[in-house]
Amino acid sequence: MQPTRPGRPDPRAAAQQAQMAAAMAGAVDLAAVKARSEAAARAQAAPPPSASAPAGAPGAAVVDVTEATFQAEVLDRSFQVPVVLDLWAEWCGPCKQLSPVLERLATEGGGSWVLAKVDVDANPALAQGLRVQGIPAVKAVWQGQLVAEFSGAIPEEQARQFVTELVRATTGGAIPGAGPGEEPADDPRLDAAEAALERGDLAAAEAAYQAILDAEPDHPEAALALRQVRLFRRADEAGPDALAAADAAPEDVAAQTRAADFLLGTGNIEAAFDRLLDVVRRTSGEDRDRARAHLLELFAVVGDDDPRVGAARRQLMAALF
Repeated sequence: MQPTRPGRPDPRAAAQQAQMAAAMAGAVDLAAVKARSEAAARAQAAPPPSASAPAGAPGAAVVDVTEATFQAEVLDRSFQVPVVLDLWAEWCGPCKQLSPVLERLATEGGGSWVLAKVDVDANPALAQGLRVQGIPAVKAVWQGQLVAEFSGAIPEEQARQFVTELVRATTGGAIPGAGPGEEPADDPRLDAAEAALERGDLAAAEAAYQAILDAEPDHPEAALALRQVRLFRRADEAGPDALAAADAAPEDVAAQTRAADFLLGTGNIEAAFDRLLDVVRRTSGEDRDRARAHLLELFAVVGDDDPRVGAARRQLMAALF
């Protein structure tokens, strides 16, 4: 794996898309969802959710969903941002406690996630397809799959934690753009950094990318390349002994992150993710937060186009909830 410019065609893209489609072949069918690739394409063409749109309207941060709109507003939308389903009914007292909390949090989110409200009495087929046992029920959907859920009215603090962890584990809070951007022009400063990489001079490459960001903090390509180069440097510093050291000290989170860096830097992407997922599953508090944060950093290095990132994100959500 080496740094790539996001604006340039990636020869692995077609193979990755085929692998992703194959991985989804046995996924749970949520109300007759069409092929994953088609849903992703529709989501890419659709405008992003907007907190300024009137609540309940299509494309808003809070939207009322029916059987007719479930495909577009939940399944397709979940390829842009995570979608939280609020399954409720007019006669349900606890629903009237939880729903306003979720609506307020979604508005605060500014489009980073969408709250999709489903009246189970008006949409019984949806309730049955989602296997709703009681209400209120809350289910999170990301890239066409259920990734987390809870039932019953919970305090606002817990609801906030639920959506915060959901967003962190999926998009990191990024809000999709309204449409495809212009192809970035070639930047000679990037050529200089890439030349340093070709020489194997990671320190010079890191300095070159950092210099670009010092002059242009919002540069669209240098930030990703810098994260990748820093990962390579950490992997090089950790060395192959990092694996033995981590295996000998399973409770040492720093040792586990060094081992994950080494694995990722040598192309063992799934093994790197699995090591940190194991730490998240068996720890709590600060240790869990450190492992989760480092795993999200590795996701950013690999990129969401890689199907292994999507699979690991779903495992992370299952581990957190």
